[in-house]
Amino acid sequence: MEVSVKDLAKMIDHSLLHPTMTAQDLKAGCDLARAYDVASVCIKPYAVKDAVSWLDGSEVMVGTVIGFPQGNSTIAIKVAETEQACLDGAVEIDMVVNIGKVLGEDWDYVREEIGAVAKMTHQHGAALKVIFENDFLPADKYKIKLCEICSELQVEFVKTSTGYGMVKGPDGKYGYQGATEHDLSLMRAHSAAAVQVKAAGGVRTLDDLLKVRALGVTRIGATATAKILDAAAERFGGQAGDGKTYQETKGY
Repeated sequence: MEVSVKDLAKMIDHSLLHPTMTAQDLKAGCDLARAYDVASVCIKPYAVKDAVSWLDGSEVMVGTVIGFPQGNSTIAIKVAETEQACLDGAVEIDMVVNIGKVLGEDWDYVREEIGAVAKMTHQHGAALKVIFENDFLPADKYKIKLCEICSELQVEFVKTSTGYGMVKGPDGKYGYQGATEHDLSLMRAHSAAAVQVKAAGGVRTLDDLLKVRALGVTRIGATATAKILDAAAERFGGQAGDGKTYQETKGY
């Protein structure tokens, strides 16, 4: 199957979420996203209006996060955050589920929360991505049930991780897996065909991108955007946005 470097660029949500990022950093990130013609920026909520202005005239969408990164806000607050983000110009919403409610198997609450945010998102013509934070979920049953609920509610994406879900190990040190092949395959298998899968956390190279793409992933969250797309241009020729294609293989 032939795929262009632009196709790969349009799989990337360029992440601009680190707490230390200044306005100058965010502007530079949007400039990079425009230069590489990626799918979107996922930017801190207070900067949505700025991002819309910085990306005016480009094809790069503006997205933001809700209940990020721990998912602990009330349903009403998540809905209010979503409404404000959409009014500010966001067209994609990445919401963290209430992880405690998932682990407690309070599925009525989880369904109500996702449904309420989905309703507000869709009222504004935006797309919803539901973040599971898989590092916090010790068994597949939680991920499968979330996929089923998201499919019932017709959300646009299920997403693995925030990128900030560090888990404390027995040695007291914190570690993070992010988007694993097992979880991506599981999420693709248990989501409706219309629900896309977004991989976030640990997709840092061109080979990482190609591997998750082969698993059915259609979007990734990345901070290593330039590294990934420069590698694609070097390996396959051309650059993002030029329409050139390469013959995709499984031998990467």
